[in-house]
Amino acid sequence: MIKNMNRIFFSLVVVTALIVSFAAQASLPDFTGIVERAKNSVVNISTTTRIKKKSSESKRQIPELPEGSPFGELFDKFLNPDEFGERRREGRSLGSGFIISSDGYILTNHHVIEGADEVIVRFSNREEYVARIVGSDKASDIAVLKVDADDLPVLEFGDSDDLKVGEWVLAIGSPFGFDHSVTAGIVSAKGRSLPTDNYVPFIQTDVAINPGNSGGPLFNLDGEVIGINSQIYSRTGGFMGLSFAIPIEMAVDVADQLKEKGRVSRGWLGVLIQEVTRELAESFGMDNPHGALVAKVLNESPAEDAGLQVGDVIVEFNGKKVLRSSSLPPLVGRSAVGKKANVAIIRNKSRKNIKVKIAELPTSITQAAYTPEKDEPKTSAALGMSVYPLSASAQKKLKIRSGVQVIDIDEVGAARDAGIQKGDVITMIDNRDIDSIDVFEDVTDELKPGKSVALLVQRRSGPVFLAIRPEDS
Repeated sequence: MIKNMNRIFFSLVVVTALIVSFAAQASLPDFTGIVERAKNSVVNISTTTRIKKKSSESKRQIPELPEGSPFGELFDKFLNPDEFGERRREGRSLGSGFIISSDGYILTNHHVIEGADEVIVRFSNREEYVARIVGSDKASDIAVLKVDADDLPVLEFGDSDDLKVGEWVLAIGSPFGFDHSVTAGIVSAKGRSLPTDNYVPFIQTDVAINPGNSGGPLFNLDGEVIGINSQIYSRTGGFMGLSFAIPIEMAVDVADQLKEKGRVSRGWLGVLIQEVTRELAESFGMDNPHGALVAKVLNESPAEDAGLQVGDVIVEFNGKKVLRSSSLPPLVGRSAVGKKANVAIIRNKSRKNIKVKIAELPTSITQAAYTPEKDEPKTSAALGMSVYPLSASAQKKLKIRSGVQVIDIDEVGAARDAGIQKGDVITMIDNRDIDSIDVFEDVTDELKPGKSVALLVQRRSGPVFLAIRPEDS
C-alpha cells in the first residue's frame, strides 16, 4: 500500500514538472522563423581608414653615423620624414547593417563608417562588395550605403510607436566580428534620451549588444524592423544590460533625406531649456513636475517671433505631451520646416496655446540649441582632446571639488593612446591640481612633447592614474 502511494506521488510529481516545463516553453517566443527570413538581409560591414602619423619619433632615434657611412642613405630613406613625408598606418572597424531596398541601399550607423576610406559589405553567402557612402548624419547616427547589386532581399519595417515595455525583441549583428549572431531580450523603456544625443528618442532594451552589433536591425516578434542598434551603456566596454536602438521611423526619415539631398533638415524652435523640478512646478502652479522650462529665447528665432518668453513651461508640442525637457528636442527636430506648430505652455500659472512657425536648425548650433550655456571649450592639440569647466552637478555626482571634464577626443592622438574617455574628469596633471580651465591651459602649455606625465582622472568607478605622452602641438 505504501509502495503504491509512493509510486502515485512520484508520478504526480513527474507529471506536474512536465506540465510546468511545457507551460514555460509555451510562454517563450520562438525566434527561428524570424532569423530564417531575415538572415540574408543583414550584412557585416568592415571599414579601413588610412591614418597619417608623423614619424618625428623615429627621426629622433636615428643614431649619429660617421660622414660617408654606407648606412646613412638607408636611415634617411626609411626614417627621415622630412624627405618622404608622413608615414601611414591603417585603422579597421567592424559593424553591421541591413538592406532597405532591392537595388543595394543599406542602412547602418554613422559611427560605423565615420572617417572610412573604404567600406566593405559582406553578405551571408560570403559575397563582398565595396560600398559607396551615400550620406551620413552624425546627430542621428544614421548612414546610408550603396552597393552595385540587384534583387536583394529587403526587410519589412514595423512601427516603433506600437512597442510596449516588456515586449520581446531580437537583434542580429556581428559582435566582435562573429557574423550573424542572434541575441534577444525585452524592451526596457521607450523615448529614452541620452546626454550626447538630443534628437533621438532611443528604444532601451536588455538585448546583448557588443562592439560590431552597431548598425544592425532590432526586430519585433512579427519579424519587422523597429529599430537600429546604436549604443550601449557600459563601464567596461562590453555589454552590461543596457542597449539603445534608434526608432526605425526616424532612421527611414533621415535615410530618405540623405538619399534625396545628401543632408538632413531639422526643425528649430530657438530656446534653451531645462528640467522642471518639484519646487519649480509648485511655483508655476503645476500639480506635478513636467514639461520643458524655457531658460532663454534666442535672438531672431521662431520662438522669439512667436512671443515665447523666459519662464514659460512647454507642456505640449503638436499634440504630444512633453513629460520631460529631453522629450522636446526630438519632437521639434522632426517637425516640418516652414510649417506652424501648436505649442501649449504654462505662463503665470495659466495654460496658453501659441503657434510657432518652425525654421530649419542652423548647423552652427546643432548641439547648443537645447543645452544650458557654458564657457567655451579649451582644446589641447598636444594632448589631443577638448575640455569644459566642471559643472556643479558633476562635482556633486562624482564627489570632487574641482577638475575639467573631457568632452571630445581626437581620433588619433595622445589622449586616445592613453585610454582617456569622454566624460572623464581630469583632476591632476604632472602632480599639479587642475581646478580651472586656465590652469589646465597653463599646465598643458608647459608639457614637453614626447615625455610621459601622470594624469589623474575621476570616473564613476573611481579615480585612476593614466600615463600620457604629449605630442608636438
